Amino acid sequence: MQASLKKYFPIFVLPTLIAFSIAFVVPFIIGFLLSFTEFTTVTDAEFNGVQNYVDAFSKREGFVSSFGFTALVVVVSVITVNVFAFSIAWILTRKLRGTNFFRTVFFMPNLIGGIVLGYTWQSMINAVLAKYSTTIIADWKFGYVGLIVLINWQLVGYMMIIYIAGLQNVPPELIEAAELDGATKWGVLRHVTIPMVMPSITICLFLTFANTFKMFDQNLALTNGSPRHRTEMVALNIVDTMFNRTGVEGVGQAKAVIFVVVVIVFALFQLRATRSREVEA
Repeated sequence: MQASLKKYFPIFVLPTLIAFSIAFVVPFIIGFLLSFTEFTTVTDAEFNGVQNYVDAFSKREGFVSSFGFTALVVVVSVITVNVFAFSIAWILTRKLRGTNFFRTVFFMPNLIGGIVLGYTWQSMINAVLAKYSTTIIADWKFGYVGLIVLINWQLVGYMMIIYIAGLQNVPPELIEAAELDGATKWGVLRHVTIPMVMPSITICLFLTFANTFKMFDQNLALTNGSPRHRTEMVALNIVDTMFNRTGVEGVGQAKAVIFVVVVIVFALFQLRATRSREVEA
């Protein structure tokens, strides 16, 4: 069997490898090279060194401030989404009646597109704020809270399913042994259940971080960066630079490269931190 797998491995991997190269590797290399040029199209690029990277961090670009706002959204969203998702998953694995119905209800928002969610929540929030003669784009704090609520609404159900799968794989005998030893419910949760579901926690933290950090369509539909770009996340800032302004395409490409590097570094750091807990468990 091993010999057959080694023999036919290249045949089965080649189509996926070609597709991955065409869709990701080649565009990334081209984009990285273009980040050191001034261009409007790929064929008229002129090398200008690291000037695009210098310009990307200038105050007028708003790139640094968008990173700061994105960090605020990511930190709160990662915590709230996973706390809510784990709590709901824990409740729905207590053998309660109607658990399948509630799982479906909580998962359904994940099936709705980001643009639709953004405009839907914008309408609902504006309807509430109308009582106070204001809108979601009148104050960046309204937009910030709106984004947190929207992200939780969309992602909690998806992460809940992953946590349910992890909780259902916890050996019942471990919980029974802990209870016989006099452990409280909190003690069982902290010292038995959570360590055993660390693989699920690793996956959920990674997915929440990646999806929130790269979020674009929800941000566009909900606030479009208003007021005065104060609710503009990094992805929206990059797209605005690339497609809504002229003569700064190279700066936008430099921002995209920086963005990719930051996401990869933080994602690897998070994976390493949580996987080390899996080993301890």
